[in-house]
Amino acid sequence: MTERTESAVRLAILLAIGAMAGAAAFTHVHDLSVAHGQPNWIGWANAVAVELMTIYLGLELRARRRTGRPVGLVGSLLVAFALLSLAAQVAEAHPSVWGWVVAAVPSLAFLALVKVVLSNAPVTPPAVESDQPDAYRYEELAEATDVEPARPTVPASPVVPAVLPPRAVQSNRPHVVGIIR
Repeated sequence: MTERTESAVRLAILLAIGAMAGAAAFTHVHDLSVAHGQPNWIGWANAVAVELMTIYLGLELRARRRTGRPVGLVGSLLVAFALLSLAAQVAEAHPSVWGWVVAAVPSLAFLALVKVVLSNAPVTPPAVESDQPDAYRYEELAEATDVEPARPTVPASPVVPAVLPPRAVQSNRPHVVGIIR
């Protein structure tokens, strides 16, 4: 299966689960609102507000993380709206453990999909830095370009430390730190 086909299948599954879970969640919130005295149109307004706020807050959380802004309030609101949707589904269920579990499935499936989709972030490898100072890279620069670079000045008697300091381990590779130490 090609990557493009796999992406299309994943998108189709995402849309199918999202549509079914959204329909179930909307219906449960609507029915609960109407059962507790709200007019029909307010029941739908409540359903739209609760379910779309969950999606919006997930997107906002991702955007804030990407830009390094605080996520506390947005994360708390996301949990609150997700619990509200889940509570509406469970409240409409048959009063048994299995009734509650089955009623919670659409909301939990949708939340899991939102989490998976929103947690996909492009991975960018760290920039590779040379171990050699620029003064010793003169030959590399001359070979890589047609124009000969200006020759760097190298001290007449370079001072070489007797013991080299240990090399710093990149912090974004914690699995390697345990192996090196």
